[in-house]
Amino acid sequence: MKIAIVGCGAMGSIYAALMADAGNEVWAVDTWQEHVDAINRDGLRVEGKSGDRTVRLRATTDGAEVGTCDLVIVATKASGVAAAARTALSMTGPDTVILTIQNGLGAADRIAEAIPTSQVMLGVVGGFGASMRGPAHAHHNGMEMVRLGEMDGGETDRLAKVVTVWEQSGFAAKGYPDIHQMIWEKLICNCAVSGPCCITGLTVGQVLDNPDAWSIASACAAEADAVARAKGIKLGFDDVASYVRTFGAKIPHSKPSMLQDHVARRPSEIDAINGAIPAEAAKVGLSAPVNDAVAKLIRARESGF
Repeated sequence: MKIAIVGCGAMGSIYAALMADAGNEVWAVDTWQEHVDAINRDGLRVEGKSGDRTVRLRATTDGAEVGTCDLVIVATKASGVAAAARTALSMTGPDTVILTIQNGLGAADRIAEAIPTSQVMLGVVGGFGASMRGPAHAHHNGMEMVRLGEMDGGETDRLAKVVTVWEQSGFAAKGYPDIHQMIWEKLICNCAVSGPCCITGLTVGQVLDNPDAWSIASACAAEADAVARAKGIKLGFDDVASYVRTFGAKIPHSKPSMLQDHVARRPSEIDAINGAIPAEAAKVGLSAPVNDAVAKLIRARESGF
C-alpha cells in the first residue's frame, strides 16, 4: 500500500517507520527541513516499546512530490490540521482514505472543510508516550491500541482493510462503528494529564501520585466525563477516576506532548483539549471551571513564547 504520513513528528514517525518496515511504500511529509533531510540521508530511527529500528523511506516538505496514495494519515497537531488537509488533497484520488489522528476535538471538522467526509476516517491512539530525540529519531515508552472508525460511522470493508494495514505493521488496532465514543474517552484522559502535567512539569505517574496534582487532574476528567454524558456519548466505563488511573498507570514516565511543547516554548494544543471542555459544556447547559482555569493558565504562559 502507498501511504503518506502528513505531520511526521513523534507519533507520525512511529507510524511511518513501522509501516515502511512492514513493506509499504511510505512517504513522510513534514515542515521540519532538518528532520526531512536526516530521514532521506540516514533513514528514520524509532526506538522504544516496539524495539529499535532504522528504516529507509522517502521524506519531503512538499506534498506535491508524493503523488496519489491509497492512505493518507494526518498526524499533525490540532492547529496544523487545516493546512495538512490542503496538503492531503494533492495526494488524494477517488479511492484514497484520509485518516486523521489528533488529540482533542475539532480535527474532524477542519478536515471536512477540505475533503468529503465520505473519504475520512478518524483515529484515536493512546499509551505511546512518544517524543523526538532529534531529527530522524523518535522514541516511545508504550504501544497501546490504535482505534479507527469512519467519520460518518458504521463498519465498512475499507475500514477492515485499514485496520489490517496497522496490524500487519505491528500495531494493536481495532475498528469501531462509533469512533466518536473513542475520541471522547481519549479526550477525558488527555484533560486529566495534559494540562496538569504541563502546568506542574510532572510526568503522568507523578500527577497520579501527588494528591494536589491529582485533585486537579481528576476534576478535569470529571468535568469532561459529565459533558460527554450530557451530549449522549456512550462511554465504556462508569468510574471516570478509575478509568483515568488505569490509563495513566500504563505510561507513568510519559511527559504529554503539551508539556514537551512548553519545555520547547512552543504553543500547545490546549484549545483542543482542556480548552475545548468549557465550550462543549456550555452547549449542554453545564460549566467546566477547572478545565477553564487550567486552559487560561496555559494560554497565559504561552503568551510569552
